[in-house]
Amino acid sequence: MTASGKMELMSPAGDFTSMQAALDNGADSVYFGVEQLNMRARASMNFTIDDLPEIARRCSEKGVRTYLTLNTIIYDHDLSLIKTLLDKAKAANLTAVIAMDQAVISYARQIGMEVHISTQINVTNIETVKFYALFADTIVMSRELSITQIKKICDQIVKDDVRGPSGNLVEVEIFGHGALCMAVSGKCYLSLHSHNSSANRGACKQNCRKKYTVIDQETGFEIELDNEYMMSPKDLCTISFLDQVVESGVKVLKIEGRGRAPEYVATVTKSYREAIDAIFDGTYSPEKVADWMARLEIVYNRGFWSGYYLGQELGEWSETSGSSATPKKVYIGKGRHFYPKSNVAEFLIEAYDLAVGDRVLIQGPTTGSQEMLLESMIVDQKPAAEKASKTDVITFKTDFRVRPSDKLYKIVENN
Repeated sequence: MTASGKMELMSPAGDFTSMQAALDNGADSVYFGVEQLNMRARASMNFTIDDLPEIARRCSEKGVRTYLTLNTIIYDHDLSLIKTLLDKAKAANLTAVIAMDQAVISYARQIGMEVHISTQINVTNIETVKFYALFADTIVMSRELSITQIKKICDQIVKDDVRGPSGNLVEVEIFGHGALCMAVSGKCYLSLHSHNSSANRGACKQNCRKKYTVIDQETGFEIELDNEYMMSPKDLCTISFLDQVVESGVKVLKIEGRGRAPEYVATVTKSYREAIDAIFDGTYSPEKVADWMARLEIVYNRGFWSGYYLGQELGEWSETSGSSATPKKVYIGKGRHFYPKSNVAEFLIEAYDLAVGDRVLIQGPTTGSQEMLLESMIVDQKPAAEKASKTDVITFKTDFRVRPSDKLYKIVENN
């Protein structure tokens, strides 16, 4: 929970660009993986050990908490690496480690690092909360619980005065938005059986996101299905009942998406930031929810449903293997220079045309993800140009700093 008493908003960071997008759009905390021992080891551009001081520095400047994910199953040959990672995390002053294996939990406690219990442990009742409170200050609930069940656990924590190693009441965390897995809290063996690539070691091959046909092996009869993507759930979205989540006693809301693009992190973080703030200042309303939903629908999603939180039965399956979002980003070019006195950015066009009136996205490790309308531009030093093409050098005004490492994208409708 934040110092203001509001529910903490935790955002994903797959790389520095996504992390900056989270910082710029109101995250209270960020979570990220380092090297291979996290549940998104192959799904995103994970940080390295050497990045930890820079992560801590950037987040500390914004007053944002930092959570290292070490939440895979651990084998004996991993133990040396685990200790090295945790030692470096402690030295960099990261806030906490998210863990599920007792080897990680034990060593983190040994060196005095705060522990958060991963959803992979599948905590579903107050007695399990009490047990892990011996080691952890925050516990992520199983994704299969309803809001009613979560509220009961939160109420019991207060009633029984369940405290973690810090001496504070244990905080309950839940997933609030993003991808859901067909397996119990993400514990899946499909990828291991089909590709010898364990999802529980962060190497999921996304079997459940593919099309499948059911055939009766005795008769050869093909069973008709309403949806070929019968193992691919829609994405979780809680923004329309976020007031109930807050009222349940949940202290931390987690956005899933370390493998998704920076604009996804920016849009989802900003939407939930506004929603949490609106609940606490009394302006949360159906009209605002409709606006947030419209924004969430334009970044990567497989369609939305409320998961198990409202007690609905399973059956909300995606209708596509990819995103249901209409717009997409198309790479245009790379940054060349920025003129700080006039706030003018210079880019080299390397692919596709760009025109005045286009919506553009500028992304980079320090810039984060910034969207703007291109109202005017200069092309090859010719002012008032309407269009630019490949090999052209363009300049235009921004209200944020641009860097040579930044990339320029155009947002187009994905028909």
